[in-house]
Amino acid sequence: MSSTGNALDTPTTVHGAMFDTNELVINMGPQHPSTHGVLRVVLRLDGEKVVDADVVIGYLHRGIEKLSENRNWTQIILLTDRMDYVAAATNNVGYCETVEKMMAIEVPRRARYVRTILCELQRIASHCLWIGTHAMDIGAMTVFLYAFRERELILDLFEEMCGARLTYNSMRIGGLPQDLPPGWDKKVLQFCDIMDAKLYEYEELLTHNRIWLERTKGIGLITGPQAVALGLSGPPLRGSGVPRDIRKDEPYAAYDEMDFDVAVGTAGDTYDRYLVRMEEFRQSVRIIRQATEGVPEGPIVGKVPRLIKPAAGETYHAIESPKGELGYFIVSDGKSTNPYRFRVRPPSFCNLQGLRPLIKGHLIADVVALIGSLDVVLGEVDR
Repeated sequence: MSSTGNALDTPTTVHGAMFDTNELVINMGPQHPSTHGVLRVVLRLDGEKVVDADVVIGYLHRGIEKLSENRNWTQIILLTDRMDYVAAATNNVGYCETVEKMMAIEVPRRARYVRTILCELQRIASHCLWIGTHAMDIGAMTVFLYAFRERELILDLFEEMCGARLTYNSMRIGGLPQDLPPGWDKKVLQFCDIMDAKLYEYEELLTHNRIWLERTKGIGLITGPQAVALGLSGPPLRGSGVPRDIRKDEPYAAYDEMDFDVAVGTAGDTYDRYLVRMEEFRQSVRIIRQATEGVPEGPIVGKVPRLIKPAAGETYHAIESPKGELGYFIVSDGKSTNPYRFRVRPPSFCNLQGLRPLIKGHLIADVVALIGSLDVVLGEVDR
């Protein structure tokens, strides 16, 4: 990937002739529609076939990492909302747990259960947006309307929980800012029943639809070793048959007390990445039910000093966001109330590395479908 000029801007010379007419270089973007953010893809085409591509990023850069180095440890939480802005709660959890790990803060069990519920609700909301936009990219409008119907129910739950529908600022170092609203747990369980029923509608529309199969099966093949070599994570990695899920491998929050399965594909194509996320819907509902029915009594925040100033040192901690491995690397000098260094390992940025090999050899009509199968948010790519 490149954030500046690229080799594809240079005209091709074939047999000594400038501006060879057999290949055409075009820009896809940097407009927003169908690129899941402000992304520019420079395509070299032979007819409608993609010969090569260059992915150009950087149009949304806001300097969140450097801003975080000039804020105190608590103020950074709301900045993390603005990276993957359709999964703000998981961004919050990842950062707060990194600071807690650095300071050896024990989070109360009740808070860990509530965090698990919020993370899985966020996963469903993120996947609802993914399946709606991914299907619409390929030409299926109805699925978008269905998925956003359920996503609204989750946003209503988040609004009741923390007063916001997009950027939640829903966590605090050491636990939660507030306890569950009265009756909120019952509404969550009601949502689980609704979501279980609606998933069949999504699958009835897509899973065996012959047009969907033609547009996704065998498109964007990537093997497990290739996915690992590219640094992919989340559904794109598991769709290629690699059962890597941080919730299982390195449990955080209350995942070590939850019973769930890791969805894994076999073919590593766009269809398998779709099937993996559809199974993740069901597993998330399963986790939410367990956590909601088993929420223990007790405090919602641990013992945290009024002035947060970690001892000198560095820490890396990762969680399984809806899009893959979201990791935070923070360094404290032991003197300042701000981090000395703040670095994010965002899944969207790393997964976008796979776009170029994925689209080579496919038709231009498949490019947007393959961007959608990776499920990137450019706010997280550029930061």
